[in-house]
Amino acid sequence: MDTPNVGIPERLAAGMTMPEQHEYLRKRLSRRRVLAGSFATAGTVGGIGLLAASSASSASSAASAPSAPSAASAPSAPVKVDGRLVAPFARHLAFGADPKTQMRVSWQVPLAVRSPYLRVGPKPWELSRKIEAEVRDLHTPSLSKKLPAVEQYYLHAALDGLRPGTTYYYGVGHEGFDPASPERMATIGSFRTAPAQARKFVFTAFGDQGVSYHALANDQLILGQNPSFHLHAGDICYADTTGHGKESDTYDARVWDTFLAQTESVAKSVPWMVTTGNHDMEAWYSPNGYGGQSARWSLPENGFDPRNAPGVYSFTYGNVGVVALDANDVSYEIPANKGYTDGRQTAWLDKRLRELRADEAVDFVVVFFHHCMYSTSTHASDGGVRDAWLELFTKHQVDLVVNGHNHVYERTDAIKGGEVGKPVPVGASTDPTRDGIVYVTAGGAGKDLYSFPAGVRDSYEGNVRDRDAIPTFHWTKSRKHDSAVSDPDVVEWSRVRYTGFSFLAVEVTAGAHPKLTVSALAESGERVDHFEVVRGKSGQ
Repeated sequence: MDTPNVGIPERLAAGMTMPEQHEYLRKRLSRRRVLAGSFATAGTVGGIGLLAASSASSASSAASAPSAPSAASAPSAPVKVDGRLVAPFARHLAFGADPKTQMRVSWQVPLAVRSPYLRVGPKPWELSRKIEAEVRDLHTPSLSKKLPAVEQYYLHAALDGLRPGTTYYYGVGHEGFDPASPERMATIGSFRTAPAQARKFVFTAFGDQGVSYHALANDQLILGQNPSFHLHAGDICYADTTGHGKESDTYDARVWDTFLAQTESVAKSVPWMVTTGNHDMEAWYSPNGYGGQSARWSLPENGFDPRNAPGVYSFTYGNVGVVALDANDVSYEIPANKGYTDGRQTAWLDKRLRELRADEAVDFVVVFFHHCMYSTSTHASDGGVRDAWLELFTKHQVDLVVNGHNHVYERTDAIKGGEVGKPVPVGASTDPTRDGIVYVTAGGAGKDLYSFPAGVRDSYEGNVRDRDAIPTFHWTKSRKHDSAVSDPDVVEWSRVRYTGFSFLAVEVTAGAHPKLTVSALAESGERVDHFEVVRGKSGQ
């Protein structure tokens, strides 16, 4: 009976219940020490730098103590199992800051294993380089009587120094499970680095996916586009079904296992670049509810503060600069994390957009984040993102903005100064240097669909029903209280509306006449919208 009191002063232990003793120890013991006997530590092997262990430490100690008494039990030591009986799953890729030379490979195991690693090589039968994996274990306490405590084991390997425009093959394994062995070769995946010189490519995008038949169907259609990468604009899996960013939210960490297994068919070969939505503020993990995201994803660490804001970063692929933002920082509607960066994200955004516009190799700048800057559906528009970033988007002539949050497809005309700069009907072309910016809500990835205002009908390719004005609202700050209020609007910029599951596919053309050909594809494969973005000489 003395064992539970190790590390607890006698005067405290005498007055503590067993659950309280467990909670005391859980807060003070390093989970990385507990797992040291079963897992390999992070390091640098074969000249390929692995991710820093600091992010793993923050994820391991991230679960905060919930109010439910049953949650006070400490995480148990991992069960040691025969590695031959444990198969890795949920592989997902992400670029490093330089897609030409960097790739991050992440995966999951259901139980603790020994010495996890990644093999990589130029051919499926030549996986000659063996790279030690970093472990980021995540403990989620029991948050209600209906949910058990959950232990999740996420593994990561960082590949640097890769060759541009090259296909690599890889396998993930551990002691007892070698992906290079003949019986395991079916588990081998592949990826291709960005080319050294800009050329035509496709990328895809959506938000608000979750786990469903429709989410899986969208994934398979995306795979058919052969995209170079995919952008996920937040509300990734809906393990937190409430989405308020509070500890009282309903949350089941096991949903992540299902989601990542669902997504693996695409994400094992297509870099899956995510940012944070309101349902991704999982309040049980520090910092800022993002400890879970830091455990599960390895994203470019070139934002203003990758440890505390993992969903803020950028990368350049070919002639396109991509910027990911965390709209939770500026949202009026859902303010749980409002202001957590103290303006640093917005300052970084200004600097980064300026750098991209000064780069002669970059023709287009695409920004994606969760909350809508312009939308008429259920959540409408968030005045917080407008107040924080609209001026910067205009100043730096952003070419395309992709949002989620509203579970529909909606696309604006070119907007300049808050008004229609130029109507952009289906099939039209627009120039951001002259007309303004087109904003796309691509929230039909798989979660239950929303609707448009009463009496407002869908209007899309093959079914155009233009309207001069649509009644909606935007979120703004109350003048009397520190809370959000909805401010009614009548807007003219809603050009295309589609209430159905869908995603965005963008074909990028380089060379003397660069352009973005933007299409929206329904779950059936039917195209419901398309338009072009072509920059004039004044914007170069």
